Parts: sequence; C-alpha cells; structure tokens
Amino acid sequence: MEKLERIKAKILTRDQIRAQRNVWYFKEKKVVFTNGCFDLLHLGHIEYLSKAADLGDVLVIGLNSDSSVRKLKGEGRPLMNEYARAMVLSSLSFVTAVILFNEETPYDLIAGVKPDVLVKGADYEIGQIAGYDLVQAHGGTVVTIPLTEGYSTSGIIEKLRPHG
Repeated sequence: MEKLERIKAKILTRDQIRAQRNVWYFKEKKVVFTNGCFDLLHLGHIEYLSKAADLGDVLVIGLNSDSSVRKLKGEGRPLMNEYARAMVLSSLSFVTAVILFNEETPYDLIAGVKPDVLVKGADYEIGQIAGYDLVQAHGGTVVTIPLTEGYSTSGIIEKLRPHG
C-alpha cells in the first residue's frame, strides 16, 4: 500500500471504529482516546498527542467536524477543512485512527470507542471532560496532560493578523 493510502486508511467511520475496537480488545491493546479541533497543527499539539500516545498501544483522535468547530470557535474557523485536518493528524506515526464527529462533544463517540484511557489538556478538570463517566464506569482512566506554554492555534492566528 502506498504511503498516502496508509494515511487515508487511518480515517475511520463510526462503524469502522467499533469493528476495529473489537480487534484491539481481542489483541489486548490499550486504547487511548483524545479529541479536539486541531485546526493548525503546532508544537503544542505534537507534544500533547505524543504524550497521549505514550499512555497506551493505540491512539484514537476524535476530530471536530467543520460545523462543530464553527459552533465552538466562531465564524472564520476552522482555517483548514476537516479532510485536511484529518489527513495531517493521520500522517503522524503515533496516531492510529482519526474519526470525525459533528456533535459539540465526543460523548457518543467515546461510548462507541470505549477507550481504556481518556485524555484531555490540563486546562480541563476531570469532571468537565466529556465521557469521563463512561470511561470510569468500565474501569478506564482519565488523564490530563499539561499544555505547552506559548502554543495555541488562537495565539498563532492573532500573531498573523495585521496590527494597525
């Protein structure tokens, strides 16, 4: 399989992720799940995602769809469409799968994936993380990872704006 096809093959549907979860479960793989908009991939994202990947055998990323990003971030976002963002994330060697979701939170997606570890940035309290109750109910863990100072998509966008 060509490299581009391998990257595309990491972008899964909900049905595909449920079937793949069964394979991972059978193989006793520890599944880690995180989510976000990942509008402009930057150093903060790389450090966060690589640390999340270190927590298990499989890293699944729930990616906000374009309409979901607009609801969260406002008009003018996302900067890159959902396909472009999914392809960029899928090209990372430590990312196993990317799945788009339209809802404001990935709660239903988490219910389908049933991750062993749920990860978000340390700017969240455990009780604020969508799906924390689902993961804890089946014996999984919820982990927060400190964010890299000085790196955020909003901050990068602000630096690029003309100041007059």
